[in-house]
Amino acid sequence: MTGELTDDAYDNRRQVLYWRLLARLFDPEERPALESASLAVVEDIGLPPALLDPQASVDSVVQRHPALAEEFDGLMVAEETGGERDRAAEVRRAALVSKVLLNVFATGSGAVGAGQLARWQADAGWLERALGRAPGHLRGGRAAAPTGTGVGGPTPDLSRLIPPIGPELGAIEADLVSRMHLREVLADPQLAARLTPSMSLIEQLLRDKNNLDGVALANAKALIRRFVDEVAEVLRTQVEKATVGAIDRSVPPKRVFRNLDLDRTIWKNLTNYSPEEERLYVDRLYYRHTARKTTPQRLIVVVDQSGSMVDSMVNCTILASIFAGLPKVDVHLIAYDTQALDLTPWVHDPFETLLRTKLGGGTDGTVAMALAQPKVAEPRNTVVVWISDFYEWHEAPLFDSMAALHRSGVKFIPVGSVTSSGRGSVNPWFRERFKDQGTPVISGHIRKLVHELKNFLT
Repeated sequence: MTGELTDDAYDNRRQVLYWRLLARLFDPEERPALESASLAVVEDIGLPPALLDPQASVDSVVQRHPALAEEFDGLMVAEETGGERDRAAEVRRAALVSKVLLNVFATGSGAVGAGQLARWQADAGWLERALGRAPGHLRGGRAAAPTGTGVGGPTPDLSRLIPPIGPELGAIEADLVSRMHLREVLADPQLAARLTPSMSLIEQLLRDKNNLDGVALANAKALIRRFVDEVAEVLRTQVEKATVGAIDRSVPPKRVFRNLDLDRTIWKNLTNYSPEEERLYVDRLYYRHTARKTTPQRLIVVVDQSGSMVDSMVNCTILASIFAGLPKVDVHLIAYDTQALDLTPWVHDPFETLLRTKLGGGTDGTVAMALAQPKVAEPRNTVVVWISDFYEWHEAPLFDSMAALHRSGVKFIPVGSVTSSGRGSVNPWFRERFKDQGTPVISGHIRKLVHELKNFLT
């Protein structure tokens, strides 16, 4: 283990580890010297040499050294520290950060197997944990709450990378999926079982589903259903937690124990207290109102199914099915590219809905509007959610018809992205016009859309 070292010595050790990380990515000529120096540093500070093995997954390192799992959690989220810097902790942190970054960003080239993709997904999960997020959160899909806090001294807070790094992780994963012989993997049940469903993998499966049959198609459907169920569970929780409508006091409270207002009951019956007996006699129970004001509402969801909107397509299809399960909400779902498809008959089953989508192609929202307009029976009780990047062939005619819906009393909600990472691009021409008419584009996390819809529909 280390003896007393100067601050400069600690800084040199930390720099060696980070220079090794850069050399592994960019400069093969510098690798031998930096590998030897890094190995000496890692062994001297009591960390396993496997941290420097690019072929070793973080999972395998943690399995052999379980105590390291806690150190990876929140590794890149800087803590507020006062006083003297813990330079020894900074060196240790540099070794762990280098491991997780190298495993995630050095993906090589050539064909990718199911095992390699599974290992990368696990390593990406460790990176997300290091950034204070749950595995899968930044790449889209299974969103979850932040986890953990960082260790070490005043190293820059790398968690600030979260906004731009989420889509980049998704892009790396998509590249790995595209380099797989996916049809061959799906045809082998053992290899298919090693796949972890993710947004990138689901996109590829949806694009290729018409070219699959037999065992391969069955395995593809199983992966899609697993992913749909996982995302649905997250979105259902968000819908349940979202703000709901006002209490309807015209409806008598349901007289059940869970609605009993104990504080009010005691307060209202204090006049019945007997000092001699030291007892409170209750002649009336009071209950909380729980009924909400509801009116029949129609929700029309229009989703751009072009290649750039896959994340939104998946999320909104699942979200529509959840709202379709609410009382007094009549949900309609339309998907479009250059043609429009009315998916309303399958809106309660997002799995079946996604199997009927056709990803890719151009974008012509006027064909979707032709299906949506006849569905508006009572404008004041109708909300139209339009999810797209709004890069359209017929900009002016489409916007004019959207503006007409808004003027008629329809609550029109344009949405630029409904992703778990919260990143999306919107045509500036549409963005400005939506802003001017008082219906600004919602861009960001899917929670924003959940909040808007729950307030209107319940």
